[in-house]
Amino acid sequence: MKNQVFLFIALLSGVWGYSQIQTPQPSPYSEMTQMVGLTEVKITYSRPSMKGRTIFGDLVPYDKVWRTGANMNTTVSFSDPVTVGGTSLAAGTYALYTKPGMNQWEVYFYTDANNGGLPREWDESKIAAKASVPVYKMDDTVETFTITVDDLTNNGASIGILWADTYVGVPFGVPTAEKAKKSIEAVMAGPSGNDYFSAASYYFAEGMDLKKAKEWIDKAVSMNPDAFWMARQQSLIYAKLGDMKGAIAAAKNSLAAAQKANNADYVKMNQDSLKEWGVE
Repeated sequence: MKNQVFLFIALLSGVWGYSQIQTPQPSPYSEMTQMVGLTEVKITYSRPSMKGRTIFGDLVPYDKVWRTGANMNTTVSFSDPVTVGGTSLAAGTYALYTKPGMNQWEVYFYTDANNGGLPREWDESKIAAKASVPVYKMDDTVETFTITVDDLTNNGASIGILWADTYVGVPFGVPTAEKAKKSIEAVMAGPSGNDYFSAASYYFAEGMDLKKAKEWIDKAVSMNPDAFWMARQQSLIYAKLGDMKGAIAAAKNSLAAAQKANNADYVKMNQDSLKEWGVE
């Protein structure tokens, strides 16, 4: 009986030790992703609610830097370089801090993006970009702090910050025209050497149309004459087609380029193939 009691207590201790109480967070975490033109914008933040409190000028003082949300600092990530307030901002992740005012807010994109709210010491040199934006008073009240991406165009948008009766929008520009132009030019110029190499390698590996693979690998090698890995694949395709003269010539080209690049692996592979094909 005593052993059964001890076992029961041990089981209860295990339950107590590993149980986790789940309750709603007062300022739940939120994450949003929005494509602006060809640029991905990601925002992470925590969302406090009014709960009958006066927000701006009281809970959130005027003219003091605010974490712009709750808990950890709010972050904004851009997949491409953007422009904010006339300043170029590199692709990456930034903490979004603000200094609310009655009629205008200062908005800061801060390079140290991992803070439990505000940094322990504010460092002006870590402000990558900043903007001054006007305050708009809304007719309706927003109970829960909200960040949006508004006014979407191909070339930019605004980060919207809404709470209580206040809205501010932070415009930013994205390099859509530049990216689209490069994409169009690349496609119109036709496949690259790497494209031809990948297609030829796939056909060779899968035992598909080897004549088509030969056509593609020849184009790849002609576009990248120093690419010893392409010439190596060319030699294998030629050998598979029974063109040993072409295979040997391609293997010698690959060997010379690999020796020049000090790539011992490809040097050995080509030497082994040439030996197998009767070339000493």
